[in-house]
Amino acid sequence: MTEIKGGRPHALTKVPFHYCPGCTHGIVHRLVAEVIDELGVEGKTVGVASVGCSVFTYNYFNCDMVQAPHGRAPAVATGIKRARPEAVVFTYQGDGDLAAIGTGETVHAATRGENIVAIFINNAIYGMTGGQMAPTTLPGQVTQTTPYGRDVKTAGNPIRVCEMLSTLDGVALAQRVTVDSVKNVKAAKKAIKKAFQYQMEGRGYSIVEVVSTCPTNWGMAPVDALQWMRDNMLPYYPLGVYKDVGEGSE
Repeated sequence: MTEIKGGRPHALTKVPFHYCPGCTHGIVHRLVAEVIDELGVEGKTVGVASVGCSVFTYNYFNCDMVQAPHGRAPAVATGIKRARPEAVVFTYQGDGDLAAIGTGETVHAATRGENIVAIFINNAIYGMTGGQMAPTTLPGQVTQTTPYGRDVKTAGNPIRVCEMLSTLDGVALAQRVTVDSVKNVKAAKKAIKKAFQYQMEGRGYSIVEVVSTCPTNWGMAPVDALQWMRDNMLPYYPLGVYKDVGEGSE
């Protein structure tokens, strides 16, 4: 295993990211790639990209990538891992994908303890399809389909995914992180690396939720979006370890 000190990780291609300015997908992509490099598993890693802004993830990673239908990344990853148990398998999913159309896939893969890793990007909105309300949209948050703010009386409350999945026996790691500062980027990478290591040790399902921004659909400048996330999302989605079979929960 080697630690990346600088430069482009080998597990990242040289294709420029297509993401909007201020979006944190690029940061998370780099962290995943650094972990793959450090663990020396690029040749046996398989990523599963589902539908959303990250639909072109397969352009950015040098490992094998598979495209899954909307919400079905956990099912596809399960099939790959069961057929190729020596492979290191991860999904890369947004909140509209993982927590809406893919909720059933997510919950059942987790409760079965499927030995895969889910990288979950939570920006509280559907990013690729125009900015409508997502399962993680905050109470009162304005979106294309909630112009007066999310009304929990009619739309229900947001889903806290890590808290929900932490109750399931098959989950090895459920941790929520963000990447808005150097300190938090380092913590996020540590969590992602632990999730990959837990899979390599056969511990079960791991999810790393990254609280993120969507400046374009939020209608904000990138810097303002980061501050909005800190002021509004982090109080509702507190950072921390919700389940860790290796160290206990916090």
